[in-house]
Amino acid sequence: MAAAAMMFAACCNKQEAATEVNTADMVMQNILNRKSVRSYNGDSIPADVMENLLRAAMAAPSGRDLRPWQIVVMTDKSQYETVFEGNFNMQKFMESGAVIILCADTTFTAPTRDNPDGPAVTQVNQMWRDDLGAVTENLLLAAEAYGLGACWTACYPYPDRMDPIKKALQLPSTVVPYAVVPIGYHDGTTQPKDKWDPARVHYNRW
Repeated sequence: MAAAAMMFAACCNKQEAATEVNTADMVMQNILNRKSVRSYNGDSIPADVMENLLRAAMAAPSGRDLRPWQIVVMTDKSQYETVFEGNFNMQKFMESGAVIILCADTTFTAPTRDNPDGPAVTQVNQMWRDDLGAVTENLLLAAEAYGLGACWTACYPYPDRMDPIKKALQLPSTVVPYAVVPIGYHDGTTQPKDKWDPARVHYNRW
């Protein structure tokens, strides 16, 4: 009986190890397969898929756990000419199934670091750009996992791209549109780039 139990335990351990390896392979493959897709077939994205994309985006790390992100999901194409006025990515937006505007509240209200038990005061969040970069990448990776194409198009810090969005969507004064990401189904012809360059890696010294 003891020998049988040991064999069973060993088998389970091998299966668990195999599962971990497979999970790692899948995650790595998804990261390496991510690419910037710039044309789509216009099909809408199911609501459950969209929610999962947004859940993935909001799973990003955040400095002091402030979570400054605010996300606007655009699917009404009749608004695009106003919201994205003058944006040269308009064709991408019109072809996509949805356009995600990733925004950040640049302030937060909490006690200060030097007076943690004191009153809550409004402060500038110095880390919102880092947080939104992580949110954007999470969104792109989730889109890849669902077989969707996506493209990170810059918004911040360009006034000509930010101002129409802020005006059309009536964003609060402290909220900045950081990135605009069209997402949609595509023909699969766009291939990922191999960006691995060991010459850019430094161990223990430059």
